[in-house]
Amino acid sequence: MVDHYDALETRDPAAREAEQSARLPGAIAHAMTAPGWRRQLSGIDPKSVTSRAALAKLPLLRKSDLLALQKDNPPFGGFNVLPPGKAKRLHMSPGPIFEPEGHAEDFGGAARALYAAGFRPGDIVHNSFSYHLTPGAYILEAGAHALGCAVIPGGIGNTEAQLDAIAHLKPGGYIGTPDFVKILLDTAQKAGKDASSLKRGLVSGAALPASLRAELAGRGVALLQCYAIAELGVVAYESEAREGMIVNETLIVEIVRPGTGNPVPEGDVGEVVVTSFNPDYPMIRLATGDLSAVMAGASPCGRTNQRIKGWMGRADQTTKVKGMFVRPEQVAEVAKRHSALGRVRLVVTRDAEQDAMTLKAECAAPAAGLADAVAATLQSVTKLKGAVTLVAPGSLPNDGKVIADERPVG
Repeated sequence: MVDHYDALETRDPAAREAEQSARLPGAIAHAMTAPGWRRQLSGIDPKSVTSRAALAKLPLLRKSDLLALQKDNPPFGGFNVLPPGKAKRLHMSPGPIFEPEGHAEDFGGAARALYAAGFRPGDIVHNSFSYHLTPGAYILEAGAHALGCAVIPGGIGNTEAQLDAIAHLKPGGYIGTPDFVKILLDTAQKAGKDASSLKRGLVSGAALPASLRAELAGRGVALLQCYAIAELGVVAYESEAREGMIVNETLIVEIVRPGTGNPVPEGDVGEVVVTSFNPDYPMIRLATGDLSAVMAGASPCGRTNQRIKGWMGRADQTTKVKGMFVRPEQVAEVAKRHSALGRVRLVVTRDAEQDAMTLKAECAAPAAGLADAVAATLQSVTKLKGAVTLVAPGSLPNDGKVIADERPVG
């Protein structure tokens, strides 16, 4: 029998959906006590948001906009319910984007991800995420503490000192980036230091190629990964089944067409949008800028929540053409004005030493003159001329790209 963190992970999906939908009105009303959310959700009646379909009608808050919003209304753009002076910690992520940490025991929802990776109460865990300003180390540390583990605050750098701590304290678990655990093991081997106590790890913050996972497994360290964001904590995590990432029980995840807030069909690649129930720093439809796709069915490990394929690239594909920015939202607007179009993709190339745009659009039965009409709309929306090619449904790649910059580099 497969072991799980709690009964929430294996509940009936309909029961989970009903429970989360029932929580939405209260969570949104609570968020709107903060001035930033009152502005963002102006005109929204929280009582009306009682389903995923209703949630999908709310505006997106783009993570890429937080920098400007926080500059205009420091320190958190008005999206914090918890006053800054009552927070546990105030973090600064690259950008810089600032985040408050509340006093909840497992504020980033990391405990169940650690449990899925094999961590158990009484384990000693070596944490190699940075403890300097950014929240990653604290998100994972709080999860480890909630699980009942002791944590070595290794941080980044000082590899020799970290190896001394590992050799003496003999942690069984590792938290950090996948690259750094390899550095630790390689350095230990060269220096003749003992890192053999490390048996499992939960990694994030960088890619975990199959080759690196296999190499480290061959050296006795089994790695699973999680997808985490500073504003949300752990969004999704791997289990021993290693078939996609399971969405955290504390969140609602949508996959939307880049440049829009519209959910895509299951299996289509789109932008990850997340709603949290964090009472201190709630997020309602935060558009992360990351690409992923929903996987069909439940994980073989028995956890029944939605699965995503993990990180599949960036959704913010804004590019400059002939000195003007072209954004995914503009491409989406072109498609919106022509209902016969399906998936679209703006391809940017070079022709006769000049930038050139071609909008490729799926269309089942194009009417006469449709391509010309779409080209006129493209010029109206982007202020740039571009060709239009109508293609058969299903012929464009399912990779989430709305703008493909194919110009040669250099």
